[in-house]
Amino acid sequence: MNRPVLLPQAIRPDRPQPDAECIELGGETMGTTWSVKVSTPSAAFDARTVQQALEARLHEVCAQMSHWDVDSALMRFNRAEAGSWHTLAPHFQRVMRCALEAARLSGGACDPAAGHWVQRWGFGGVARHDQPGFTVPDEVELLRLAQRHPHGWRGLRWAGGGTQLLQPGGVQLDLGAIAKGFAVDLLSEALSASGFTHHLVEIGGELRGEGMKPDGQPWWVALELPSALACDADEGRFDAPVLALHGLSVATSGDYRKGFQALDGRWLSHTIDPRDGRPVRHGLASVTVLHPQCMWADAWSTAMSVLGLDEGLDLADRLRLPAFFVSRQGDDLVPYASAQFEAMLG
Repeated sequence: MNRPVLLPQAIRPDRPQPDAECIELGGETMGTTWSVKVSTPSAAFDARTVQQALEARLHEVCAQMSHWDVDSALMRFNRAEAGSWHTLAPHFQRVMRCALEAARLSGGACDPAAGHWVQRWGFGGVARHDQPGFTVPDEVELLRLAQRHPHGWRGLRWAGGGTQLLQPGGVQLDLGAIAKGFAVDLLSEALSASGFTHHLVEIGGELRGEGMKPDGQPWWVALELPSALACDADEGRFDAPVLALHGLSVATSGDYRKGFQALDGRWLSHTIDPRDGRPVRHGLASVTVLHPQCMWADAWSTAMSVLGLDEGLDLADRLRLPAFFVSRQGDDLVPYASAQFEAMLG
């Protein structure tokens, strides 16, 4: 390959069996699509059974953490009275622990208790920005909303040996910044537990690769870029790195992925800064993060998208995370990389 490549620090010695094929499965979930590629002999792979098992895992995630399903465990928590304690299922616990740790380390840039902001800006499960009657909140309404929801992530506390979570009153959980990445991990772990250790899992553009393709190559993945920079890469004006997902996950957050144009012409990104309740407006177009677990790659890409270029790079370097940033500077898109990202370039 002529393009720069990112290589994992460790490579497993085991290879797919000589008669392995690339078998593909997929479907829909969480308002997007999912796909799985498995390197295995077809005779050893019952596609229908594996498909059903993976769909059951995805159903578990939605039943526990969906903000679209009014009967999910997350939505029941959001409706609960102040001072009530809620026993979370193991998957829900795992995601909340990750989300709260990411909130702590990022100073609240990734906050699982920011659902009220997400809903009011039209990116939740109801009263969406593309529905009739939606209006952008003004400064007075945002101030009132902040006063009605004083508890952010710091108001959430554990009990019962880390199985019960406190609803301090009015907290609206939204795990959209992390649950999809967790679902990627869950499918990957299910495949590995069934003996299919060479696979690639993707949900809505977030991926985790384990092992190798049938030909012994890693799972090569192109770096996701904003369209203008991707065009530059296609035409040879920018050397976009290619990722070798071998024991690695990748997630990208960007202000170009989802959003809408307000009546005054402003582009309002779906990435909300939980610290002030407003869509980010610092000019950072995208952040891509690599991590062994997709859940963490998802959380960190969101946090760094909120923090912006300078603070995001500082966080990536402090935590030794491989991260790739694309910043808007005038009419240009300018790439930046964390020290760990640079160190992985082969």
